[in-house]
Amino acid sequence: MTISPSHLDALKALGYTEPEARFLYLVATHSGYFAARQFLGFTGAHWGKRTTLFWAKLHAQKHARTECFPKSGVIYHLFSRRLYRQIGRENLRNRRQHEIEFIRQRLAMLDFVLANQESHYLETEPEKVRFFTEQLKVPSHFLPTKAYQGSRNSQPTTRYFVDKFPMFLGDETLASPVVTFTFLQGSEACMAEFIHHLKAYMPLFRQLSAFRFLYLARVDSHFQAAKELFDSLVTIPLQSDSSADIVRYFQIRKAWDLKQYGTLSEADLVFRNNAKTRFQGNRFENLYRAWKAGRLTEVNIRQEFGSDGGPHTVDFAAQILPRIAPAGTETAESRVQNAEIEPTTRSSPVSAPPEKQNPFVQTQVERP
Repeated sequence: MTISPSHLDALKALGYTEPEARFLYLVATHSGYFAARQFLGFTGAHWGKRTTLFWAKLHAQKHARTECFPKSGVIYHLFSRRLYRQIGRENLRNRRQHEIEFIRQRLAMLDFVLANQESHYLETEPEKVRFFTEQLKVPSHFLPTKAYQGSRNSQPTTRYFVDKFPMFLGDETLASPVVTFTFLQGSEACMAEFIHHLKAYMPLFRQLSAFRFLYLARVDSHFQAAKELFDSLVTIPLQSDSSADIVRYFQIRKAWDLKQYGTLSEADLVFRNNAKTRFQGNRFENLYRAWKAGRLTEVNIRQEFGSDGGPHTVDFAAQILPRIAPAGTETAESRVQNAEIEPTTRSSPVSAPPEKQNPFVQTQVERP
């Protein structure tokens, strides 16, 4: 990870040391929230004058506020518009106040980034959009989006990659570096959010010849279920060509609309019933009408929904996400300050991370 010297200089101009500036840049960019343990782990500092001065600067300049939660948890929220403006992040939603589940998720995201500082992250929404649309030539309508409605008379605002989960690149010397997507499982036992996330990203996945996906959680209780869901929703569907399925659906639907029932087999009818659910919505209705009227060809459909016909190389891994904390012993004061929202696993020192092994299981998906 390389932080622009201009961003560090801008934060140092506010009175922060270089290690403090680096930490604040990561917090502002990836989280908006941090715990004392994360600052101590990142800087290698111990409780004392150095940390007291850092907290004092944050509060005196009104760059951060402290928020207290049950079980004596103290969380720092970096909210100053001026500080975010210094690094070109003024419009990030990280500055706003959020509910406890959001805060818990953001602390986990920061833990991941602090433990994987060697990675090259796509840090902001514009950076992610540019990478996929300009470098990988993926049309923007394949990117995961969410529409936000403004005032009554205004047009909805479309935002991309609203989950903000860490996303980083592999070997950048390649013409098309492999991107790693992540998903952070919350405390809930239900996997509905993971399913929704995979479905939202599937159109983008279909456009990539290779990618990695990292499922992260504080405990491993959902790892097997996550692997099974990923295989059923991503790996297996990538074996089929959506464009071919759309063309077949249109052909069967046209025959049905023309009451040419004798031309349809039982397998065609079963396919039609399944495809009606798979290809529903205004977009497919408009495509069908254009195809039926002869304004859209099979070639056009394959260009939009197909790929180059080559294999997809898909790597999936599930990992426990440790909490970053300072190495060594803790004082009674630091135990109180480091207390966090319902901790469930042991913290991991960022100064001495365990030796990493490749966690990914590679699956090459060939098109028939």
